[in-house]
Amino acid sequence: MRILHQDSNTNEIKLLPENIDDLWHLSNLVDLGDMIFSLAYRRKEEKTDKLRAERMEKVRMWLGIRAEKVEFHESDDRLRILGVIESGPQDLGEHHTLMIAPGDDITIIKTEWKIHHFDRIKRAIASAEKPKIVFVAIEDTEALIAAAREYGIKELATITRNPGGKMYETKSDEKDFFDEIVAKLSSIMNDEPLVVLGPGFAKEALAKRIRVKLPEVAKSMSVHSTGQCGMTGIHELMKKGIGGKLLDESRVTKEIMLVEELFSEIGREGMYAYGHESVKNAMNAGAIRVLLILDTKVRVEGTDALIKSVEAARGEFMIISSLHEAGRRLDSLGGIAALLRYRIA
Repeated sequence: MRILHQDSNTNEIKLLPENIDDLWHLSNLVDLGDMIFSLAYRRKEEKTDKLRAERMEKVRMWLGIRAEKVEFHESDDRLRILGVIESGPQDLGEHHTLMIAPGDDITIIKTEWKIHHFDRIKRAIASAEKPKIVFVAIEDTEALIAAAREYGIKELATITRNPGGKMYETKSDEKDFFDEIVAKLSSIMNDEPLVVLGPGFAKEALAKRIRVKLPEVAKSMSVHSTGQCGMTGIHELMKKGIGGKLLDESRVTKEIMLVEELFSEIGREGMYAYGHESVKNAMNAGAIRVLLILDTKVRVEGTDALIKSVEAARGEFMIISSLHEAGRRLDSLGGIAALLRYRIA
């Protein structure tokens, strides 16, 4: 994410999203009621004497809409912002959907920019400087390839292998299985660190094949043992904190480990609070060490004041993505919780 322009007098910030992670950040940055400007396509208005209206071609124009709905899907490469046109050369008062893709600049005007808004922009800018991580979770007959994004772990591909024997005629050869994984990695990787993980010995055999076929990729490769394969194995690795410094410093790992710490404190009846009232009481007592808020709850009235109070008491806050396992666990507690400095009654 890049900031192209900022004007405190008009409360507007112009941003340039550069990848799908930035689109996710934008989806959490745009609030309902914000004024959003971007380039869009609309059918050109032309007066005609014909009784039957002609279907005009779409032309590019700069539109401003009042946001009514924001949609982000991790499987898509566009952010959809729906609203009523309030600024533009035509169609004022009609509904329009802005389709924001990486490389499309967007101007946001808010009544008030809050702490979590600026934290979101800061995160997006900082994430651009950190390499993403690619995972291969492998066992004897299946490999899952995934990538750590800002919003969670995104599955990229699943490759299966028949175990061999008379019942199976194809893809039983281990070398072919590994070469198919290597070919997929070659097509998707762009200087990212690679983490190979899983139970058994397949991960070491794959790592050996990668060193032969993709020596440049192998330079940033690490291999780890886990009890499970697939997405469960990736989450296991992150929870244990055994993936090395780069993995430990990733945003998703930090979120997962904080939520894991929260549930550990709950299990031992330790220093924690969850639910709005319990967290509010902990805040009033100055006991909050880390405030955890689900991204879907950050727009709730009073959240910004809560964050300010926690920071004033030298606490920290972390906004947790709702698109990964840790976010779903936090959601089960009401979407807001806190790790405390000391136990309170």
